[in-house]
Amino acid sequence: MTSPPTPKLLRFVRGARIVFHLLCGLCWVGIAFPFFSLQRRRWVRYRWSRELLTLFAFEIRISGNLPAEAGLIAANHVSWIDIFAMNALTPVAFVSKDDVIHWPIIGTLARHNETIFLQRGSRGHAHTIGREMAERLQSGNWLAVFPEGTTTDGTHLHPFHGALLQPAIDAGVPVTPVALSYQDMQGQRSLLPAYAGDTTLWESFSAMLSARQLVVHLEIGQPVLIEPDSGNRGRKQLAHTLHDQITTMLYS
Repeated sequence: MTSPPTPKLLRFVRGARIVFHLLCGLCWVGIAFPFFSLQRRRWVRYRWSRELLTLFAFEIRISGNLPAEAGLIAANHVSWIDIFAMNALTPVAFVSKDDVIHWPIIGTLARHNETIFLQRGSRGHAHTIGREMAERLQSGNWLAVFPEGTTTDGTHLHPFHGALLQPAIDAGVPVTPVALSYQDMQGQRSLLPAYAGDTTLWESFSAMLSARQLVVHLEIGQPVLIEPDSGNRGRKQLAHTLHDQITTMLYS
């Protein structure tokens, strides 16, 4: 009688399939993307992200609906896999810190998927990025930011930085809050996907491999629109309102 596969073997097989999927992603962006239209590239990103989450044994649950017209998405930040969870909701370009460029595989994928990279500590570059964000938003493209500026383990929120939200005010488009949470199949919050504190990318990856199945829940809140001439007070109001909405969705 054949023995059932051990948990260690199952993790190895799942990990191998995920690595293969990531390598296939590199092939897509390096070989096929130059010949694809922007719409086609976005569709591939959407399908590829959903397949990656399936390989990690994530069930995707979405509450609410995004607005019909594109704008800025503001979400809380728990893990590196948040980016793919958001792209499983809708193909969206991210504003990311430039150190992501150096991440293995993920950095290459980010460079080929409309990511806007923000240099740490450079005010001049931040202004340039703000103008680029506003132009993209005015052109009807979805953008997403993590206004906390860093990750948490999912049990709390950091304050939101208004500077990342200002381009939406300048472009005259709404900001839609999205609350990201990870749960086990009994509905309890799971810390396994967290990429925070001293946790390394490899430790986060390995922790998710150890789970039988997890749920990634994306809850969409009410879009918030601030008038372009509202000044610094409007930016603070926007950050506060979005923070309150996501806090309510996550912890109430």
